[in-house]
Amino acid sequence: MAEIKSINNLLGMKLNIPDYQRPYKWAVQNIEYLLSDITNAIEDAKKYRAGFKYRIGTIIIHKKDKCIFDVVDGQQRIISLILLKLYLEPKFKCSILSKYFMNKVTQTNIHNNYMFIKEWFSLKSDDVKKDFIKAFEEILETVIICVDKVSEAFQLFDSQNTRGKSLDPHDLLKAYHLREMKKYPYEMKHAVTKWEAKDTEKIRELFDLYLFPIWNWSRRIKSRPFTAKEIDTYKGIEEASAYSYAKRAGRAMPYFQISEPFIAGNDFFEMVEHYIYLLYDIKSEICNNVYLKKIKLAICDGRDVCTPEDMDRIKPGSVGFGYTKNLFYCALLCYYDRFHNFDEMAVKKIFSWAFMLRVDMENLGFDSINKYAVGDENSRYTNRVAMFSKISFARVHNEISGLQIKILRDLDAPINEKWNDLYETIKEINGYGDIK
Repeated sequence: MAEIKSINNLLGMKLNIPDYQRPYKWAVQNIEYLLSDITNAIEDAKKYRAGFKYRIGTIIIHKKDKCIFDVVDGQQRIISLILLKLYLEPKFKCSILSKYFMNKVTQTNIHNNYMFIKEWFSLKSDDVKKDFIKAFEEILETVIICVDKVSEAFQLFDSQNTRGKSLDPHDLLKAYHLREMKKYPYEMKHAVTKWEAKDTEKIRELFDLYLFPIWNWSRRIKSRPFTAKEIDTYKGIEEASAYSYAKRAGRAMPYFQISEPFIAGNDFFEMVEHYIYLLYDIKSEICNNVYLKKIKLAICDGRDVCTPEDMDRIKPGSVGFGYTKNLFYCALLCYYDRFHNFDEMAVKKIFSWAFMLRVDMENLGFDSINKYAVGDENSRYTNRVAMFSKISFARVHNEISGLQIKILRDLDAPINEKWNDLYETIKEINGYGDIK
């Protein structure tokens, strides 16, 4: 049975957190998001209409007996809301407050989160506190699904959290930035139309393979998979922010930089479109520039293809080669993003830097790519240049075209015969074709 209740009514139930539940893992950042969401809901309720409601997820409970309900799903939100309610109304009592949590992680997070709530409200007026108290009764609500058998509760939990397809990070970002545009309904509609016209796989690849790795590598940080946990990187800056860096970012638009912030809302959608086209531009240049033909042949398995689409259709002969090819595209995108030119010498230097790694390594996985991209001092690498950092801090593009990239490997360094042709191509591109 499903029922919609106010948060006050939810917390008034005789709830129990069973011992089989995982620890309470919400951290200060989660509480900050919760407070921000409630603040936005209060503002919307004042602005739009009476009866405005904001739904805080779904709670699954098991009716243990006539009075007590075990929480099967939703304990993170419930405990967090209880901490908030307890701060707002110190005399507040509920069944969960009498429970002793033995887990140290749970204890630490409860303490830290409550202290953060106190600190957060210490900077707010009494009216804000009153608005929050009122919101618990009149604005905030949840869907409560109650079942009689514990097996049914877990089956329902399973279907909601395991079998159901979770939203991809870029879908979560889309929803976030649309919400930031609620004051601009026409622009919101236009942004949705443009977004839906794009290939979602290309958007996913843009963040997974290019934007997020470049963002990390330019800071000399090893990259990691782009998941829902990482979306803060692309939440942008609130339009009304008074921070100095926010004002600077606002004046810079529509000129984006991969490693720099942007204004939340419509600029996110413009940014995605910008980099989809920019990535296409660099692949077109590799494909069509006669001075870069040897590079095209090297990355296309010797095939003289005519379009960027044809380039993408050629599958790499090995996983490691695919990683290297993507590293090259990332570095070139980083370079073009900063300087917006295709100095052939700079492109050749970037290509040589990236593909010398493939020549160097017998076995090449993403871990090696990660280390190489941030300039790891591995003795097996012919080059130890932190390319993304170099590009990000270069004042003029000649600093990249003039980089000293080592091409000739040490005489005692073994080379896999499979990559000998690639090595000869790199030497030829750099004028060492006649040197053995």
